[in-house]
Amino acid sequence: MTEFFMGLGLSYEMAWGLSTICGILLIAFPLMLGVAMIIYADRKIWAAMALRKGPNVVGPLGLLQSFADGLKVFLQETIIPTAANKGLFLIAPIITFTVALLAWAVIPFNSGAVLADINIGLLYVLAISSLGVYGVVIAGWSSNSKYPFFSAMRASAQMISYEVSIGFILICVVLWAGTFNLNDIVKAQQSHVWIINGFVANPLLFPMWVMFLISGMAETARAPFDLTEAESELVAGYQTEYSSMAFALYWLGEYANVLLMCALNAVLFWGGYLPPLDIPVLYLVPGFVWLLLKILFFFFIFSWVKATVPRYRYDQLMRLGWKIFLPTSLLFVVLVSGYLMATGHFA
Repeated sequence: MTEFFMGLGLSYEMAWGLSTICGILLIAFPLMLGVAMIIYADRKIWAAMALRKGPNVVGPLGLLQSFADGLKVFLQETIIPTAANKGLFLIAPIITFTVALLAWAVIPFNSGAVLADINIGLLYVLAISSLGVYGVVIAGWSSNSKYPFFSAMRASAQMISYEVSIGFILICVVLWAGTFNLNDIVKAQQSHVWIINGFVANPLLFPMWVMFLISGMAETARAPFDLTEAESELVAGYQTEYSSMAFALYWLGEYANVLLMCALNAVLFWGGYLPPLDIPVLYLVPGFVWLLLKILFFFFIFSWVKATVPRYRYDQLMRLGWKIFLPTSLLFVVLVSGYLMATGHFA
């Protein structure tokens, strides 16, 4: 795209800047539209599993329900508590929403179709996702209310706990692929086991995917790990005092993070933009279509779990993270590295 703008007579710097802005918009606008539709799909899945209809009035089949909800929230008044720290109170949802979008910069949608094809893409995702906890903590503290503050402390402990096990899980993927570049990680999964494209077919990496999927639910505070908004204890969580667009930013950020976790499941373990099987005819389907289908599949799993699994207690949540996932993921780091060294993979 830079070459296209340079062909119009622009300097390299201006052409690069315009191409970067276009790339950001090509990701941000479809992502926002996808978030709106995925909220609708989420509600439809829950309704179907509870033998209800779900949204079905606004627009054909209720497809415009998310946009109507967005308009309603946009027209509401933004109320700031009297004793709140106004500056931090307003900037907290902006941090959460912005961080949720930044991580998509390194997700490869097809071979070479990535906004920032950097060699440390996986480290970038880890760094950006860990920043999300600041939006949560600042919201709870700046509200000057004990229930949002308790929820923020609980959320930060939950996110940090599961980031540790996620880190060890990703080490296994990096060891096998030999790179932190997400595009190269996808390419390393081609015909990984027989004709299957994906690390998930590897007996040593399949348990890591299961743990990554569950840790992703805990990291994004999705059910059954939504302890940050346990109704009977914490009212509505760290965003209790928020209204209007400030609340909507948390809402959108949550679903953008869920979609990001679905995308990472697909990219790191299920071949990303590659077809499920290494069969020539399947490559006729564009890579971004395969990635989209995999993201939708994992989102269905997220919704299925939320509709059917009861909420964990907080002590169960912490025990799962620290006493089960952490030692297990550390054990598999030893097993994977030992196997790779024994087979001469590092030679």
